[in-house]
Amino acid sequence: MPDESKEVTKTDKVNTSVPGDGTSMHVKVYAPFKTYYDGDATSISAANDTGPFDVLPGHADFFSMLVPCTVTIETEKQEISFEIYSGMLTVKSDEIMLFVNM
Repeated sequence: MPDESKEVTKTDKVNTSVPGDGTSMHVKVYAPFKTYYDGDATSISAANDTGPFDVLPGHADFFSMLVPCTVTIETEKQEISFEIYSGMLTVKSDEIMLFVNM
């Protein structure tokens, strides 16, 4: 069974968006045996073979394989960061899904 004790850090933030105003998207982060995050976000940052990238609300549909990096999810109230070894990210109509190995 994989080690599920990987550190996920959260940092409190000031509320910068209003729910329903088009400044958020729904993000789900899964590992083989655990859901790390399932909720709204204002941005997500990660990296692929070409380098770091950000996904913001309204982003075009997108699919990418992720390389070892720090994934950062910014919500209205906090910033959540965690290290991954690999993963896959999909964006479709402000619905972001990440399947990761930590």
